[in-house]
Amino acid sequence: MDAPERCSVLIAGGGPCGLMLAIELARRGVRVLLVDDKPGTAFNPQANATQARTMEHYRRLGFAEEIRALGLPPDYPTDIAYFTRFTGHELARFRLPSAQEAQQRVTGLSGAWSAAELPHRVSQKYVERVLRRQAEEAGATVRYGWRLTRFEDHKDHVEARIEDAHGTAGRSIRADYLVGADGPRSYVRSQLGIRYAGSSGIARDFMGGRMYALYLRSPSFYSVVTHAKAWMNVTYNRDRRAFMAAVDGKEEFAFHTQLRDGEDEGAISDADARHLFERAAGKPIEAEILSRCAWTAGHALVAESFGRGRVFIAGDAAHLFTPAGGLGYNTAVEDAVNLGWKLAHVLQGLAPPTLLESYEVERQALARRNTTYARQLADSLSYRPAPLELEEDSPAGEAARRQAGEHLNAHARREFNIPGITFGGRYDSSPIIVPDGTTPPADALNHYEPTACPGGRPPHAWLPDGRSLYDSFGFDWTLLRLGPGPAEVEPFSRAAATAGLRLRVVSLPGQELRDLYERDLVLIRPDHMVAWRGNDAAAAEAVLARATGHRR
Repeated sequence: MDAPERCSVLIAGGGPCGLMLAIELARRGVRVLLVDDKPGTAFNPQANATQARTMEHYRRLGFAEEIRALGLPPDYPTDIAYFTRFTGHELARFRLPSAQEAQQRVTGLSGAWSAAELPHRVSQKYVERVLRRQAEEAGATVRYGWRLTRFEDHKDHVEARIEDAHGTAGRSIRADYLVGADGPRSYVRSQLGIRYAGSSGIARDFMGGRMYALYLRSPSFYSVVTHAKAWMNVTYNRDRRAFMAAVDGKEEFAFHTQLRDGEDEGAISDADARHLFERAAGKPIEAEILSRCAWTAGHALVAESFGRGRVFIAGDAAHLFTPAGGLGYNTAVEDAVNLGWKLAHVLQGLAPPTLLESYEVERQALARRNTTYARQLADSLSYRPAPLELEEDSPAGEAARRQAGEHLNAHARREFNIPGITFGGRYDSSPIIVPDGTTPPADALNHYEPTACPGGRPPHAWLPDGRSLYDSFGFDWTLLRLGPGPAEVEPFSRAAATAGLRLRVVSLPGQELRDLYERDLVLIRPDHMVAWRGNDAAAAEAVLARATGHRR
């Protein structure tokens, strides 16, 4: 292994959270070592929905177009469709644009869905390959096939031991900080003695208790199933409830079904697994099982602490979701974005270690919010056991299907039209946000009202030259000077230079953007959150001091 004996940040875990953190740090010149005991990036599809906010972060880093080109063909519809069985009656369908259509539509959207990027349906296995390459190209040392086996916080550094997956080689590492992005069974969290809090394994008719996952290849699926193609296919029946995401739009699928009482997951053979799939399909369909495993749905868990001393946790190590709304993976990415710039600022002497206290304050509250929303969505999808007559070709069957369709249509809009969840996360209680006395709009799952009230996402707009406003932001700090007024910015430029902060001043004279932000000056953090807004720069030094953790 060609790893350094010393690094600034050691990351345990090479999923999206760990890889994104490595990119954020390495892009800022921080020496990073990432280890993961898997042989490489994910083989299984895992998460399948990249939300718009995550896509905006990929755009900020310059590779959103590459991510959007992955997965399904560009003209493949990303509909969510509900059936009695895949070859049975269609109950409901929520139509959503293909990747190609999303790129064409995004510049014409306003209000709640004004965004630099729209959501993208792509399996995590594809995303991780891009994130790994981006991390390595930025300068991070990424080592799969190695694991963290012990660590000790010495107050001024962390001593750690890593070993290869076979236990035949080991290395001692001295790091300034350690981050455990090592999943729900996190070794780092366990060693810190931090517990999850919340609810686990909630029993439901669907999306609660033990589930069984198949990654399968079925070249004949689209010839047997004659319904219009969809990204997500969901069954609702008395016998075999399931959901299945298209992975490549051709022949690969990620299939998940609820195990019923008495079904022994340990005794399921490949033939049994294919039978699970065929029961949901309603007809025999040839399928090759690429991988299979059991997992538990019904989690709404958040760690009691997000770290101790020089050791932090993030991603699934810090919060665990039922996969409704795609919130687990996307919340994990934002953990990395939040922690990355703060670690870099502290390591580079731009901020005191107290800045890192804001990571838990900001992200733990968001994790609790998002796990609550995910649980609500899972409850809605579970609905109720299907009536016995649902699949009958009878008036009673038609009535049952109509009633189920009404609920599922409403549910689809509730789960997949979620600008409130996507854009509405806020850090109002953070010690590094400078409030201005205004009250932000109420948090709502399906409604988002753009606001520049400090603590939230900056309102998005498309500029007259066709660029996204976000494309004008700097990689670290940005000061927006808005409207035709001659607002003075020199105090901010001077204070930033004195503090060693990289600050880009962006002057946009249009009145419309000034009206949207409601102030002449707006300070945007490196993670694209509003830190402060005002009409003059008189308090520039104090604002930057608070935003970087020097003052409270």
